[in-house]
Amino acid sequence: MADRYLIPLLARGALFSPFKRPCPDAHVPPTRLVLPDVRIDLARLATYERVCGFATGADALPVTYPHVLGFPLAMRIMASRSFPLPLLGLVHTSIEITQRRALAAGEAYELGVRVAGLEPHRRGTQACVVTEASVNGEVVWESRSAYLARHRTTGEPTSTSPRDSDGGEPLPVRAEWRLGGDVGRRYGAASGDRNPIHLHPLTARLFGFPRAIAHGMWTVARCLAEYGPQQAVGVRAEFRTPVQLPGAVTYAAQGPSFELRTGDRVHLTGDVRPLRA
Repeated sequence: MADRYLIPLLARGALFSPFKRPCPDAHVPPTRLVLPDVRIDLARLATYERVCGFATGADALPVTYPHVLGFPLAMRIMASRSFPLPLLGLVHTSIEITQRRALAAGEAYELGVRVAGLEPHRRGTQACVVTEASVNGEVVWESRSAYLARHRTTGEPTSTSPRDSDGGEPLPVRAEWRLGGDVGRRYGAASGDRNPIHLHPLTARLFGFPRAIAHGMWTVARCLAEYGPQQAVGVRAEFRTPVQLPGAVTYAAQGPSFELRTGDRVHLTGDVRPLRA
């Protein structure tokens, strides 16, 4: 699905949102959308690599790129009438990626996206959206993204997001990045995610943000670019607080762990670990 359809999907999701009453017991339709024979547009890939800080021209895809390929399918599900959570205000709280081998830019992929289920969160209800990339019937890449719909809750949730836990001691600083006000627009053009909160201060203010904020998936991609090419790895990232644009952020890392922060305010935490053979 081309990203030109994402803006109508956003509009449709916004239209349905006021009529939805999220709760963890809501019915989740067993919809699985599949996009076969996906070929990589090398020019668009190079644009994505540049805006996220990855080296261009390498044969292997960045570990976050299949998320971009599958995002239109995920949006189609979350913007549908049958999806139980309102699209407006939905917050991407975390992502876990399992990449079983290096992914070549010249391969053809089958993408599949589904909602694995809902779970209670102390701030509302969370949906788990699973994206898979397969080659010749073998799943070579998988992600599990948590999306939170905030609402009043009663009682204790059976699970809570790791983003609510304490982050511990700050990691050693590795770099300082100054971010221009156009980061959201540049990433939106490369990824197809043109959510208004990321594009301009005026459109961001319509949704309660004083300035435009960076895409969460841009922040994790920018951090992972510092690790260089990835082969068989597991990635975990938790989005804590938005990065306002323009601005300056600190990238910190030690061993498998990384984080992005501004002063004492942590925006993102995560880790990268090799998969065992």
